[in-house]
Amino acid sequence: MSNTRSRQREDIDRAYDIQTRAGVEGAVRGTGVGTGLAMIAHFSWPWFRRQTLPFKSFLVSISTIFGLVLGAERALLTHEAERRQEENALRRQARYDLARRGLIGTETEIAKWRAERDAALQAEQAKTE
Repeated sequence: MSNTRSRQREDIDRAYDIQTRAGVEGAVRGTGVGTGLAMIAHFSWPWFRRQTLPFKSFLVSISTIFGLVLGAERALLTHEAERRQEENALRRQARYDLARRGLIGTETEIAKWRAERDAALQAEQAKTE
């Protein structure tokens, strides 16, 4: 049970890191786009040139926040889709292996199969080192 929780904790931490990194990249990209558009509008549109600096900064910050949110959300959704595919493939393999043994692939049996598989992989890694 603690192995499952530690695996979940690692996955949550990895997802958080991915989301944070993508959010920062999106924010930087959004800031660049917002600043560039504000500069273009400032030099080409007299109405925009008359606007105050706080208003222009507000527009750039909206662009920054928009980039942060979209970047982080896109990265998280991609990560979740990849994890879902990996988990489905592993569960499919477990059900197939359990069926060959004559067992029904219940949640408990799949958890036992996963623990056996992890132990075998660790033993194999210990042998090679």
